[in-house]
Amino acid sequence: MSQSPSFENLETVAAAFCMEGAPKEITPYGNGHINDTYLLVCEDGGTEKKYILQRMNRSIFKNPAALMENVANVTAYLRRLISEKGGDPDRETLQVVKTKSGENYLEDNYHNCWRVFPFIDHTFCLEKVENAGDFYDCAVAFGNFQQQLASYPAHTLHETIPLFHHTPSRFRDFKKAVDEDSMGRASMVQEEINFALSREPDTRVLTDLLEKGELPLRVTHNDTKLNNILFDVSTRKALCIIDLDTVMPGLSLYDFGDSIRTGASTGAEDEPDLSKVELDLSLFETFTKGFLKGCGGSLTPLEIKLLPMGAKLMTYECGIRFLADFLVGDTYFKIHRENQNLDRARTQFKLVADMEKKWEDMEEIIRRLS
Repeated sequence: MSQSPSFENLETVAAAFCMEGAPKEITPYGNGHINDTYLLVCEDGGTEKKYILQRMNRSIFKNPAALMENVANVTAYLRRLISEKGGDPDRETLQVVKTKSGENYLEDNYHNCWRVFPFIDHTFCLEKVENAGDFYDCAVAFGNFQQQLASYPAHTLHETIPLFHHTPSRFRDFKKAVDEDSMGRASMVQEEINFALSREPDTRVLTDLLEKGELPLRVTHNDTKLNNILFDVSTRKALCIIDLDTVMPGLSLYDFGDSIRTGASTGAEDEPDLSKVELDLSLFETFTKGFLKGCGGSLTPLEIKLLPMGAKLMTYECGIRFLADFLVGDTYFKIHRENQNLDRARTQFKLVADMEKKWEDMEEIIRRLS
């Protein structure tokens, strides 16, 4: 990313959007690693109104127009639905603030792309599961997201990152990194490479069923981490799903699986001590229960049956992505220490192996809850 803009430049950007009042204060906000985010405070006759101002990462999101078309259309759909059901769309979903020329985003003279959302006050995010109740609420929220968008024509959405959760494609990328071995690291990680290669048949399970029409194409969030939900300060209930950059066509199993990968593991994603990493079956059950409740009957029987496969494949896919990045010299995922991507890959593979050991238990939980 380029150098942080000055307040004057940010003020000029902000002035291009349809907001209440004039910019009074603009400060960096949050701890996201992809986009540059600012809290923008405007004042109008003594009344303050807060907004989120973001500069989108053009190196990751190559087509900001398509991305913002997805976000604008999906949030407008959700706002109508929430209003019809007597909810509060200003708090329960995001809203795209248009530019004064009616666009979803602004491209400045330096080809930076900016967008604005109203700030949702009296909310907080969680970086990790603090208790089972929080994880349950997270599951209900992501399940409800599926239920709300079950009738949305998923095929009309753009792929903001092509083949993002297409596991066979991710496997091909991994195999290429192994074959080229550009950094000479493959000999260090032959055990991990063999683990990944031996599970190649699994990579096609979900995509084959999608191509056959046996699994429905759905609107998916594709980044269902706990910190992509706003919780209400007063009720501590999940309120609003945020970070919609990767909302696109996909499978419900992707969203379920990524939440299990990140929330039901007993270890950190980059934990060097693999003895600390396993699947917490209690948290798996908690999330499954909440997710199915949130989905409200919108999933097909086959989708429900394959929830464990969604968890395994999303974990495996992330593992081969980490390992591939290690093999090519850590060019995609940020690292803060040597071998961090290798540790990340190992934790994912340990989690996959533990899921395989507990497969019958996972399937029994699904049968009991469905």
